[in-house]
Amino acid sequence: MACLSAAHAGLAVRTADTDVIAPQAWSAWGGSMGVRWNYDLMANLGIRVESRSGQTRQTDFHGHEWFGLREAGGLVFSVRDASLQKFEGGSLSITGGYVLALPDGSRIDLRNATLRVNAKNPLVLDLVSTDGKVWFHADRIMFELTNSKRTLTVYTADLRITNELAKRLRAPVAEGWSLGDFAMSTEVTIEGSGAQPNRVCEPYPWPGVAVPGVPGATYQADLFMQNISIQTAGCQNCSGPNGTGIAAFAPSSTLRNNVNDGTAQQTISDPLGTSSALYTADVAWFTKFSGNHPPYNNDQHPFLIWNLYRIDANGAISQIGRSGVKHAFVSTNSGCTSTCGVFGGNALGLGCSDTYSNSNNDSPSNMGPRSEIIPATGQWGRCGSIFDTNCDGTQNSPNNTSWTQRMKVPEKKLAHTSGDGASFLFESWYIVRDDINIYNSMATESVNPQFSGSMWALTGASGYRLGGAIDRWVDPTNPGPNASTSELSVPEGHAKVAVKVTALGNGKWRYNYAVMNFDFARAETQGSEPNLRVLSNKGFDSFSIPVPAGVSVLSPASDAGGTEVNGNWRAKIANGQLTFSNDGSLGGIGTRDTPSASLPTLDWGTLYSFSFIASAPPASGSTTLHVATTGTPSSYAVSALVPTSPVR
Repeated sequence: MACLSAAHAGLAVRTADTDVIAPQAWSAWGGSMGVRWNYDLMANLGIRVESRSGQTRQTDFHGHEWFGLREAGGLVFSVRDASLQKFEGGSLSITGGYVLALPDGSRIDLRNATLRVNAKNPLVLDLVSTDGKVWFHADRIMFELTNSKRTLTVYTADLRITNELAKRLRAPVAEGWSLGDFAMSTEVTIEGSGAQPNRVCEPYPWPGVAVPGVPGATYQADLFMQNISIQTAGCQNCSGPNGTGIAAFAPSSTLRNNVNDGTAQQTISDPLGTSSALYTADVAWFTKFSGNHPPYNNDQHPFLIWNLYRIDANGAISQIGRSGVKHAFVSTNSGCTSTCGVFGGNALGLGCSDTYSNSNNDSPSNMGPRSEIIPATGQWGRCGSIFDTNCDGTQNSPNNTSWTQRMKVPEKKLAHTSGDGASFLFESWYIVRDDINIYNSMATESVNPQFSGSMWALTGASGYRLGGAIDRWVDPTNPGPNASTSELSVPEGHAKVAVKVTALGNGKWRYNYAVMNFDFARAETQGSEPNLRVLSNKGFDSFSIPVPAGVSVLSPASDAGGTEVNGNWRAKIANGQLTFSNDGSLGGIGTRDTPSASLPTLDWGTLYSFSFIASAPPASGSTTLHVATTGTPSSYAVSALVPTSPVR
């Protein structure tokens, strides 16, 4: 590939161009600003909108309520390589705004408030009331220069509770929580040449493109989850550990593209933090319904999901919450090693990072069901999706409520005491087309659910690590005694089977299995991109463990996790196999649930757990995962510890 600049041409590698154009200072003024409050979380905190004035137009597709920005003053920001770099100073004043009522009876008057550059962080804006108090910080700003660089468009930015507001709420845990997000569109005064990219790459380094001058080498996509932070999104009828309410949480997730440009270097400080891809591909990042673009002739973009797990003292792991799918829509390309300039925020460049924030990941207009995605190929079935129900290529409202696609967790599954041995893991991951390693695009960290007032919070986040939660339960590199983990890796996707076996005494052993379907789906589709329709993307419908003759099995149980009602798989023993399946017509052994005609399949992004007590110790063997959709093969064998034959 060659990266061409005004002064140099034919450069051998992307990072070699040091003739970088200096940033120019531009300014933005006037226009409008939209606010989307998280009314669920506001109610949990006892905040309400008492009044609003000066609203210029009704709520838009994304839920923003819009107000004018005065043309006096303006924000000054620096631009280089066709991208906004940071804010340099200045302010914008809002026309009209809100009066917020607080639980103590006081009010915050945000009418005619000001957006001002934060004194400590040039990528943060403060929302300042007319009395000079800062009530919200706006960060994780996703911006782009649009309309031929004449408009500064802020797609979303978190409105985070300041220390001042947290004190007024008497809720110190809420400091830094995002209470909503804002969007903005302002006019831009252009200065200098910063509107042009300082390099153009030829050929463009999409996945699979040959690397010039390196026979046999191609650019490859390999992305890393750089960090995550978690926030409460809302709580429905929550009353504490003994309650029947539902809590929701959303992450702020930062993804970083591989830094390699001919030699292997560490991208993230982690055992999985170095890519085997020596030449980094840019990643397509186009907003849905924005048109058909290279390299896939569609509106390709990454997808983001998150899950929550509970590990009990008896060794069992269960997935107690799972989200819908977040559709990404623009990349800010922060901290890049190099960019190719041409696609701006529609491609994640070499070494670039991008953050999708808490409020952004709690936006109903950009969330969809997992059933629309072919996870192993990173494809979305736009036709017939909730965004394009009649397949005409025009976006319709998904008709999501604020709760439809959230990760919903029953509060009874969050309940624990300091001495009960329970622990919790939060997992967040991106699905990216042509990603050569899915495991470094996900990460987990330990959290501690705590209830206060009317809300649950996931506190004490620690132990950040790349990889899935199942690998924290049984470490593939050091599984420990009486434990094992094995991977299924086939063109249809990836899954893992892990097991822990505990000796109970008196000739009995408890077997705890976990089956994680990462991205396996035998997809049934119709049409082709950009008009692809996903008819089905189911994973597995049964899991079997061999049980030799003479081995007794007691207390078989399964856990489908989440908020499934009567959704746990049924168990039966036949033909020397203990089989857990979604055949809801079976009463099964050890079944306490009412028979059901339809139980969920084990689909992508989902972990099911299974357990039983056997009268035999473990040995190496093989388990079976049966595919829910007809095809070849009908099932896959995955090695694991299983009960041994009794000694005769």
